[in-house]
Amino acid sequence: MMSSIVEAKKTEVKEAIEKALQAAQEAGQLSFQTLPAFVVEQPREKVFGDFAANVAMLLSKEAKMPPRRIAEIIVAHLPKEGPLFEKVEIAGPGFINFYLGKSWLEEVLPVVLREGDDYGKSDFGQGEKIQIEFVSANPTGLLHMGNARGAALGDTLSNVLQGAGYDVTKEFYINDAGNQIENFGRSLEARYFQLLGHDVPFPGEGYHGQDVIETVQKIIAEVGDKYLTVDEDLRREFLIQKALEEKLTNIKNDLARFGVEYDVWFSEQSLHDSGAIARTIQELQERELVYEKEGALWLKTTAFGDEKDEVLVRSNGIPTYFAADIAYHCNKFERGFSKVINIWGADHHGHVARMKGAMQALGYDPDALHVILMQLVRLFRQGEIVRMSKRSGQYITLSELIDEVGKDAARFFFVMRGADSHLDFDLDLAKAESSENPVYYVQYAHARVCSILKASVDEVPSYEQVDFSLLKEEAELDLIRKIADLPDEIVQAAVSYEPHHLTRYAHELASLFHSFYNSCRVLVDDVELRKARLALIEATRITLRNVLRLLGVSAPERM
Repeated sequence: MMSSIVEAKKTEVKEAIEKALQAAQEAGQLSFQTLPAFVVEQPREKVFGDFAANVAMLLSKEAKMPPRRIAEIIVAHLPKEGPLFEKVEIAGPGFINFYLGKSWLEEVLPVVLREGDDYGKSDFGQGEKIQIEFVSANPTGLLHMGNARGAALGDTLSNVLQGAGYDVTKEFYINDAGNQIENFGRSLEARYFQLLGHDVPFPGEGYHGQDVIETVQKIIAEVGDKYLTVDEDLRREFLIQKALEEKLTNIKNDLARFGVEYDVWFSEQSLHDSGAIARTIQELQERELVYEKEGALWLKTTAFGDEKDEVLVRSNGIPTYFAADIAYHCNKFERGFSKVINIWGADHHGHVARMKGAMQALGYDPDALHVILMQLVRLFRQGEIVRMSKRSGQYITLSELIDEVGKDAARFFFVMRGADSHLDFDLDLAKAESSENPVYYVQYAHARVCSILKASVDEVPSYEQVDFSLLKEEAELDLIRKIADLPDEIVQAAVSYEPHHLTRYAHELASLFHSFYNSCRVLVDDVELRKARLALIEATRITLRNVLRLLGVSAPERM
């Protein structure tokens, strides 16, 4: 995997600026002790050039000179000859905009054609070990829209981090202990009695979904009424075990249909069984961060900026979910991960500071724990909010969503917005076969490239056989420029933990291809130009396919 061409050009521009500054200082035109940490970046609009630098503004105070005058001095000392700059302009208060000669774009397509499936990948992360935990739904029901969005975000972010050279482990934390499991057992028991003709009340905080009834019906089909007369604890233990096996199997199957496969399934119960929770509480006590009140053990979370202290062990001696969660996060760091990422619902906002504080109290870097808070999803059909599900009795399930719109549209739509933005999911749009549907629009671009390649009598030429200088049209150059951006887009999405940048990139790349298609005929009579354009659309196909793969979306060859 080569380093990014765009990054290499940024480095060349930065080095040219540094040489110009040194020359200006030697000429007595500028005076400064240290060079500021300036950046060379790509402007949002191409009218402002290929790259822009903010160095003049940052240097103004030390050089005791207006930024625009500093910019003029820098530009005066830049090399006047050579292939790097076509022109350099000063804009606004002192930005320096660099327009590179078009020849640098000729370097892009050979790299794409040579690297193929690996194009876009880099070793930026240097194999750093990162664990990302997402979904981790209670195994007491079906996966809902929040779980679905978390699955798409978590899996895509994992792909992006891997593409940027990190060593990523995807993990699902199974909440198979605690209050919700006890409540689940009471719900199963009540349904078991009811379905066998006994009039028993259903627990007020029980799980009311139709799926629970279906689970108990399957258990009855297997064992009949033999558990009606056994000890209550034994009956509940059996029902919970059977139900959890089924629920976890369903969760795994639904996530697999959604393209999500985990490296680790971690049981909360294992933390109780191994004594990890007891050891964690003991260590917190030794650090004098635990006190007893009203028969319960409390952690001094106010010492970490929390509004109130939190219970670790209830007065009945049972550890809280918080205690288990602290032990679980300690376990993550003990396994050697240098960064731990969690994707949680926005309703867990108050839990972030106390969990970071607990990690700090136990000697871990709180900044090594990064929590992505995810906002709610609203489903719309024909302009109306969709609320109810026949299957769960409460919410639309992931399985139902996949059945209706398919994996590709669901994954793409869930990642189109940042996790911190509310998401309105338009079911009608997700199914539409039109350019208004963003995933269809991108996939159609890939299919269109494939149809042109299929129609060509020529093989796609190897990059050694192509004269890339023949690609001079604006639509061609814009498309190449966007293709060149993929490695940096992946790194930026990885560093910011924002995979939605890649859905935007995919859409922009597809748009530029469609513009190219409408203005430049590929299968022209001119053999050399035809070769160059075939190479261009093959590079486009590779880039589209690679970014769709990161998004967990298929790249169809026909539509």
